[in-house]
Amino acid sequence: MSRGAVVRFLLVLGLLGGCLALALNQKPNLGLDLRGGAQFVFQAKDTETTEATSDNVDKTVEVLRGRVDRLGVAESTLVRQGDDRILVELPGVNTPEERDDARDQIGQTAQLSVHPVIAAAASADAEPSKKDNLILPDEDGTFLEVGPVVLQGDQITGASAVQPEGLGWAVRVDFNGTGSEAFGKLSGEAACAQGDKKRIAIVLDNKIISSPSVQVPCGADIRDTTDITGDFNQKYATELSTLIEGGALPLELEAISERLVGPTLGAEAIDASIEAGIIGLILTGLFIMFVYRLVGAMATLALTSYALLAYAMLLALDSTLTLPGLAGFVLAIGMAIDANVLVFERAREEYAAYPSAGLRRALVVGFNKAWSAILDSNVTTLLAAALLFLLGSGPIKGFGVTLSIGVIASMISALVIARVLAEMSVSSKAVESRRGLSGLGNVGRVREWLDRSNFDIMGMRGRWLGVSAVALIFAITGIALNGLNLGVEFTGGRQLDYSVTEEVSVEEARAAISDAGFTQAVVQGADTADFTVRTGEITTEDEQKIQGALAEIGGDVTLEDDQSIGASLGNELRNKALIAFGIALLAQLLYLAVRFKWTFGVSAVVAMAHDVILVVGIFAWLQKPIDGIFLAAAMTIIGLSVNDTVVVFDRIRERWFASRPDDTFSEMANRAAIETMPRTVNTGLGTMFILAALAFLGGDSLRDFAIALLIGLVVGTYSSVFTATPMLTYFQEKWPMSRAKREKVVRTPEDSGAVI
Repeated sequence: MSRGAVVRFLLVLGLLGGCLALALNQKPNLGLDLRGGAQFVFQAKDTETTEATSDNVDKTVEVLRGRVDRLGVAESTLVRQGDDRILVELPGVNTPEERDDARDQIGQTAQLSVHPVIAAAASADAEPSKKDNLILPDEDGTFLEVGPVVLQGDQITGASAVQPEGLGWAVRVDFNGTGSEAFGKLSGEAACAQGDKKRIAIVLDNKIISSPSVQVPCGADIRDTTDITGDFNQKYATELSTLIEGGALPLELEAISERLVGPTLGAEAIDASIEAGIIGLILTGLFIMFVYRLVGAMATLALTSYALLAYAMLLALDSTLTLPGLAGFVLAIGMAIDANVLVFERAREEYAAYPSAGLRRALVVGFNKAWSAILDSNVTTLLAAALLFLLGSGPIKGFGVTLSIGVIASMISALVIARVLAEMSVSSKAVESRRGLSGLGNVGRVREWLDRSNFDIMGMRGRWLGVSAVALIFAITGIALNGLNLGVEFTGGRQLDYSVTEEVSVEEARAAISDAGFTQAVVQGADTADFTVRTGEITTEDEQKIQGALAEIGGDVTLEDDQSIGASLGNELRNKALIAFGIALLAQLLYLAVRFKWTFGVSAVVAMAHDVILVVGIFAWLQKPIDGIFLAAAMTIIGLSVNDTVVVFDRIRERWFASRPDDTFSEMANRAAIETMPRTVNTGLGTMFILAALAFLGGDSLRDFAIALLIGLVVGTYSSVFTATPMLTYFQEKWPMSRAKREKVVRTPEDSGAVI
């Protein structure tokens, strides 16, 4: 083994050792569905200027959502109850102390204003010198007389906790145009004043939080930004910046209910999902080893390291893990498998062309040739994930985080760890003498059969696009006739609070309600006597069925509260999600336009839309729920579809640049589709093992998710070859891509024609 290989091997061991140490010494943040947390109900009250209508309560919910996200409580639940209540559920808040702290921060009105300081005051009862002035306590506990408001919170554009050099923690505040002008005038007047009038009072909810003296020379002023200073530690500065950044609540909130609740998914469902995931990974590993033998075994070892890498990155970023968020990891596992399969298929081709160069040489060239397709497919996915994180909120943001982590971990697993292990495994003389054992000794039976058959897929491109059009009509018809069975996250519904006289576990309550026909109901409980049931719109008769199901196992049942609830994935969150999706797709299209040509980007995006519409249409025909978990599945399908299409397009581009003048684009596209088909089949089957295990063994919570992904995987595999590629050939006829670029050819002393 070469010195370079030894160094890479040691680096891999060091990386995995560091990840293992982090995994053993830090606990993960789990979402409400996996761990439970705190549940609050706030009563919205009128203010002097704002009435507590349902519209204004919805606006308050959105301010709270931004505040909660900035506090780092990801994957939280915020919904309107009735017309004037707000339900807030925070995962990971599991102690009374954490609950009380969260309640105080969330419910704080956060009315921020800036005032001139007039003079010191003797007490809270002191008479102000003018009618509009106020006597307020300052940060030191003494009292100041302050003048009327000069600047309000809505004139602030941003706030962040900072630590100026040599000073303690402060909050840096940025103003908009009118705010900057107002603060500049106020600070300019204070700079020329004497005594207490040289100070400026920054007031939060009728309490002065900072009253610094203006230290600029007379005649100067402070504009655009300033620092709020005081005896702040990092925690307080961060919380204060969050309140200022999040903005003032339109309404006053009073906490009328608070309690700690268990996970929305039961322990049995969580355990079943974990077991299904493990079984699926084992089956995937066995399949990869069966197809690619020794190098497949090395890739399987690398795939197991992926889980450790992804978990360690999740801990390092202090992210929250939820069940829908695992969709990002499922997609990343598929991409990790795909990267290895791409490399091995390329290495097989190289070895078949130049067997005398040896297995290790073929493997190295395989990694080099596959790099372009791996890079393009991963970058397009990372672009989408980053934009979903930056522009989305709630579950959209959480999916973006886990997908980003998963993609990065999968690239490290496939391109670093798998490469080190695979190169080591084929470097020995024993393997070189038994090339069939290596997994690279031939191109495989599927590829040999495809080469012999030489299918003319592009010759029937019109027929394939016709099949896609018929499938789209079928899907749209299902949506039009049956509508979408939207879950409670999209439609709202009812929340029912029950108490029972006998001890009943949450698992038993959940099973009883599911057996009564309410399989989509969310059942939570803090102990063995009180339960919350959240479901869609139901009749009085349905409510009686739920109560009867609990009575059979819990004795006397009392309905403690019955409230209508709004959609947790309401209009605001939906609009943000659509904007995030739209910009993410435009970013992918732009990237593909730069790396390939705009016709490639349009073909990929159209094929992706085709895949999503088909899955939605099938769910409409089957009347399966469209809920938050389906939303995660739809985002995963987008990633799988674009990833698959980019791999085919990368081979088309390579073929086209290396083609002869008399070769047509359709011929090159056809050849590329056939050459990538073994990779498509093997990657698809490898991912299907995981999804099938989740569908059959993962319980109700993941079954529909896995079914959606299985349908999306089949449809996406079809569309890459039979929708996106035929469409691209039509575009090529009208807007041709030139042959100007060519791959660099490097000839070895032993052979000629090996492309690196």
